[in-house]
Amino acid sequence: MSDAKAGSLTSVSDGRVDSVAEMVQAGDPKEGQGSKFYVYFLSCFATVGGFLFGYDTGIVSGSMLLINPYFSLEDQTVWKEAIVSATIAAAAIFSLVAGVSTDFLGRKKTIMLASFVFTIGAIVMGAAPDKEVLLVGRIIVGIGIGFASMTVPVYVAEAAPSDIRGRLVTLNQLFITIGIVVSSLIAGAFSLLKPEGWRYMLGLAGLPGVIQFVGFFFLPESPRWLVDKGRLDDARAVLQKIRGTVNVHTELQEIQDNIDTDRRNSPGGNALRRIFTTPHVRKALFIGSGLQLFQQLCGINTVIYYSGSIIKMAGFPTEYAIWLVMVPNSVNFLATFLGIWLVERLGRKILTVASFVAVTIALVVLAVGFQLSAVYTPHINKNTTELMDNGTAIHDKCATYSLCEACINNNKCGYCFETNSEEPGGTCLAPSHIDKQKEIDSEFGRCNDTANSDLTYAVGYCPTDYSWMAILGLTLFLMGFAPGLGPMPWTINSEIFPLWARGTCIAMTTAVNWICNLIVSFTFLTLTETITKYGTFWLFGGICFLGMLFTLVFVPETKGKTLEEVEMLFMTPAKRDEYRAQSQQSAEKYVYTNTQM
Repeated sequence: MSDAKAGSLTSVSDGRVDSVAEMVQAGDPKEGQGSKFYVYFLSCFATVGGFLFGYDTGIVSGSMLLINPYFSLEDQTVWKEAIVSATIAAAAIFSLVAGVSTDFLGRKKTIMLASFVFTIGAIVMGAAPDKEVLLVGRIIVGIGIGFASMTVPVYVAEAAPSDIRGRLVTLNQLFITIGIVVSSLIAGAFSLLKPEGWRYMLGLAGLPGVIQFVGFFFLPESPRWLVDKGRLDDARAVLQKIRGTVNVHTELQEIQDNIDTDRRNSPGGNALRRIFTTPHVRKALFIGSGLQLFQQLCGINTVIYYSGSIIKMAGFPTEYAIWLVMVPNSVNFLATFLGIWLVERLGRKILTVASFVAVTIALVVLAVGFQLSAVYTPHINKNTTELMDNGTAIHDKCATYSLCEACINNNKCGYCFETNSEEPGGTCLAPSHIDKQKEIDSEFGRCNDTANSDLTYAVGYCPTDYSWMAILGLTLFLMGFAPGLGPMPWTINSEIFPLWARGTCIAMTTAVNWICNLIVSFTFLTLTETITKYGTFWLFGGICFLGMLFTLVFVPETKGKTLEEVEMLFMTPAKRDEYRAQSQQSAEKYVYTNTQM
C-alpha cells in the first residue's frame, strides 16, 4: 500500500466516507498525464542546490592546494582540517534547523534562503584576506548547504507526480556529482592563475546561487505545504500548473487525507519515547543509522575533499594533481547512472553489499600503493654536498634524514631532486619563506632557485613509480561507491520507517551521517601523519569490511515491497500477525463501504 492509499483507508475507517466516495467516483483517469515539462523544469531549478553542494564539496580539494601556500598552512594541519570541515559542521547543525524552516516558512522560501546564504558565503571566501575570514566564509556556505541538503529533496518529492518521483528525486544526487565534475574543471583552469586562482574557484560558486534565487521568484510553493497550511485554492492552482491538467481533485484529496492521517498518528511530544519503546521501529533506526555510519566511515569524504591532496601525496606535483582529480570525479558522475539502473534489478541489499566489496578492494589498492611508495622511497644521498650561500655545509633537522618518505613527513622539510636525472637520490632541505608570487623553493642549496627547470622541490610528496595506484584506487573507490553506498543508505532509510516516525527517524539518521562526515574529514590529515598514509587506508578498508558484514546480517531486502510490508520485516512474528489482521479489517471495511455506493 502507498502512503496515499493508507491515508484513504484510514479516512474510511474514521467515517470520512464522502471524500473517499468522491475520489472513487471521479477516478481522474487522466490525472498527471498532461505535459511534464514544467515539473522537470521545476526539479532542475530546485536541484541547483545539489549542484552547489557538489561544487563546494569538490572545489575545496583543488583550492586547498593553492590556499595552503598562500596562507602558509603547510605545517598547520588543524587549520587545514578546520577550513575543510567547517562547512560540514555548519551543514550538520543547519540541516536540523531547515526542518523547522521548511514547515514555518515553506519549502520555496527555505531554498531561496539557502541560495542567498550560499552566495554570500562564496563572496566572503573569494575576498578573504586571511585564513580566519576564509573559515567564516566556509561556515556561511555550510549554512546554505545545510538548508539545501534537507529541503531540495522534500520540495522535489512533493511536487513530482508519483510515476516519476523516484527519477526526479534522484536528480539531486546526479546534480551533486555534476557539481563535483564542474569543480574539477574550474579548479584545473584557475590553478594556472597563481597565486590568486583559489579566489575565483571559491567565488564562482555564488553565480549558480544567484541564478537559483532569482529563478525561484517564478516557481510555486510545494502543494503539500499549501494544503497543510489550509491554502487549498493555492494548492489546486499549483497542482494544475505542474501536472498540466485541471483535473487534480483526486490528488488534492489524497494529499489532504495523508496530512489528516499524519496528524492523527502523530505522537506529538512523545515521538522519541514512542520510537525507542517500539521494538520494530527501534530496530529499523539501528539499521538506518548503521548504514549512514558505515557510508561515511569508509572514507568517502577523504576521497572527495582531499582527492587532490591524496594524488599529490602519491607523487604528483600540484599542477598535475589538480587536473587528475577529474578522473575519479568523472567516474563518480557516470557510475551514478549505473546505480539508478541497477537498484530495481538487483535490489537494495545486493547492490549495497557489492558496493562495500568494491570499495574495500579500492581501499586495499590505495593502501598497497602508498605502502609500496613508502618502502621503495628514494634515498637522500646528496646532503653532504649541499652548501649554503657562504660555502659551508648545511646542518639542520632536514639534513639528518636518509629517506625521502621520512623527509616529506616533516612539514618543515622538502625533497630536492633532479627531474630528468637517471642517478637516484636527492636532498632534504628546509623551505624558504614562501613568496606568494612564485613556487615554494628551499632556503638553501640547489633548489633555492626554482627557475632551474632541471630541479624539483617536492613538499609533501616523493617521486615514485607507484603514483598510478593512487589514481586507480580513487577511480575504483568512486566506481564502487556511486551506484550503491552513495544512494542506497538514503533509499533504504526512506522505506524502513512507519509514516508516524519517518520524519523524526530520518532526521536522526541524517544527523549520524553528518557527524561521521565531520569526524572523518576533520581527522584524515592527522591520521596520515600519525598512522601513516597507507595505515589510514588500511583502517578505512577494515571499517568497510565490517560494514559489509553489518549489511549481510542486519539489512533486509526491501525491493518490490510496499511500505507496510517493509515495516513488517522488523516485527516479531506475533506482532506481524496482529498487524496483518488489522490491515485485513481495514481493507474489508474499505471494500464494503465502496460496494454500498
